[in-house]
Amino acid sequence: MPIATVNPATGETLKTFDALGAEEIERRLALAATAFAQYRTTGFDRRAELLNRAADLLDEDRQDIARTLTTEMGKPITAARAEAAKCAKAMRWYAENARELLADEYPSADDVTDSGASRAIVRYRPLGVVLAVMPWNFPLWQVVRFAAPALMAGNVGLLKHASNVPQTALYLEDLFRRAGFPEGCFQTLLIGSGAVENILRDPRVAAATLTGSEPAGRSVAAVAGDEVKRTVLELGGSDPFVVMPSADIERAARTAVTARVQNNGQSCIAAKRFIVHTDVYDDFCERFTAGMRDLTVGDPMQESTDVGPLASEQGRTDLEELVDDALRLGATARCGAQRPEKRDKGWFYEPTVLTGVTDGMRIHHEEAFGPVATVYRVSGLDEAVTLANDSPFGLSSNVWTRDDGEVERFVRDLDAGGVFVNGMTASHPALPFGGVKRSGYGRELSGHGIREFCNVTTVWHAAAEPADKT
Repeated sequence: MPIATVNPATGETLKTFDALGAEEIERRLALAATAFAQYRTTGFDRRAELLNRAADLLDEDRQDIARTLTTEMGKPITAARAEAAKCAKAMRWYAENARELLADEYPSADDVTDSGASRAIVRYRPLGVVLAVMPWNFPLWQVVRFAAPALMAGNVGLLKHASNVPQTALYLEDLFRRAGFPEGCFQTLLIGSGAVENILRDPRVAAATLTGSEPAGRSVAAVAGDEVKRTVLELGGSDPFVVMPSADIERAARTAVTARVQNNGQSCIAAKRFIVHTDVYDDFCERFTAGMRDLTVGDPMQESTDVGPLASEQGRTDLEELVDDALRLGATARCGAQRPEKRDKGWFYEPTVLTGVTDGMRIHHEEAFGPVATVYRVSGLDEAVTLANDSPFGLSSNVWTRDDGEVERFVRDLDAGGVFVNGMTASHPALPFGGVKRSGYGRELSGHGIREFCNVTTVWHAAAEPADKT
């Protein structure tokens, strides 16, 4: 795949970039290693000062970088501005909280004595150079939620971003440079996916984090495993959105529309499978379909646009194949299921609601990365839990009910890294984020995220030997 900015709203190639050669990659690896040796000794106050400065610069740049995001991957401009603001917020959160999150831990006095020590400490130390392989769908946020905690922990970063967002990737390197981070602390590598393995195998790279497809995750995990290096993987998702009879149906249906089409439907944590109790199925379906049908599909630079184009032509083709397979096997399209008639350029697809989906259809098992929802009817809680878990993925989940007993059952039994009750899944710096099953492993954000790339070190001091009485 060429490294290029291709406007998905028009299909026009705006700018292309040459991939880095072997000599330049080596120079940057050496620079990262040198930077870590120095940066790891800086204190939390200095790191926080630099990260807060990066947040201030990002706020100043918000409008311009939002236009870059929209140009490169097609998200509505309003969402692009919100993404930039969220990144600045996360930077400030880690700048404020990292010291406490990584504070030394002291075992109880009894345990210290029992271990034969005079004192013992658990200390969090940075691992080193962390390689981040990041996707295009949230091209700022995905990077910042790795970079902010990694830099505050004393690590340095190498970014291999998706090949269709090169200008965003270069902006991030420049942002941290302008903020005053020492040279080499954060570098963007404009490289193809074929160059990742050699970089990950390099002994100067200590660990890797990847957000992306399941095949990409398998590849990075295999190499990292062979090299015995730590990894964090956040892969696909096909999140359930369960609606029970006690739910506020009007609010659930309204939220469901946003949950499905956020980021033009191209979000791992977007709700994709809507599992609705039969007692409220018809009411929910009618409201949800009307909301999806009323969305404005169009130029993502326009403030009034709800849904822009898919990020690539291949992405739209993949989505169409899933929908066509379902329709061919008996599913019903309540709305959408086609390209907008008035759009002869760009990779647009109408918001779509499918019912009558069965387990013989691809879309039942595969992630639909675009504004396509599947709605299922269930007779009770047990069936809802079973259907929600009938997926290879387990990233997050949404449950709508006012019954506390049902809430506890869902929290206990859903195979997911998160359960969001009467609301849609969202990420926040203070809350751990990640999944189970084929959605990956490890956690980002919160204290769990910042500790993923730390050396958890036991410091043990021997007790004094008794004095010789002879």
